[in-house]
Amino acid sequence: MNIFPAIDLYEGQAVRLYKGDYAQMTVYDQDPLNVARKFEAAGAKYLHMVDLEGARYGTTPNLKTIEKIVQNTNLFVELGGGIRSMETIRAYRTIGVNRVILGTAAVTEKGFVEQAVAEFGDAIAVGADIKDGMVAIKGWTEKSALTCDDFCARMQEIGVKTMIVTDISRDGAMQGTNRALYASLSARYSIHFIASGGVSSMEDIRALRAQKLYGAIIGKAYYTGAIDLAQAIKEASV
Repeated sequence: MNIFPAIDLYEGQAVRLYKGDYAQMTVYDQDPLNVARKFEAAGAKYLHMVDLEGARYGTTPNLKTIEKIVQNTNLFVELGGGIRSMETIRAYRTIGVNRVILGTAAVTEKGFVEQAVAEFGDAIAVGADIKDGMVAIKGWTEKSALTCDDFCARMQEIGVKTMIVTDISRDGAMQGTNRALYASLSARYSIHFIASGGVSSMEDIRALRAQKLYGAIIGKAYYTGAIDLAQAIKEASV
């Protein structure tokens, strides 16, 4: 299993939200490149980034910060947050982002996902942010009419290879990840699933690895010291 340490961007800084609430934001580093380099030093090969401003407004305000990280590390970078046009995908791919994650637009515009997958193939992933069983959109501020299962089935049919599934109720809460959700999804779909939200202990890492999940995102647990990143990477690869 691959470990994806996470950096959430807001106004050029590395931050974390509690359960997706922009009013409950903690700034961890004013220069996210410092964080990315620490990840790399710990043995990370992957980096999961979310532009929180982009997710909220559909813009690319942190593009220069993202480019700085891509150019100054050897990490495989996947990025989400407000990517709602082919022009935005191309802009991020041009600066070297390895995989682009579609969120709101994947829910609201099926044709957009189809076009993106046709042009960029495996460089396109889709994020499914789950709130009360439904897929949330617009930076988790609204719920769509799609269930998690409906959405995953639709994405598999289109040809999406990788999905990041977040249980919003677990995100940043340090209460453990939703293992049952990922076990169910892995059994039903031939998609590479990345677990996100609440991965807060080595027990979580071992359980997800035992499910043969493709990846797990570590966010707040790293920043608070609850998980040692180097140890998590080692455990995940056993």
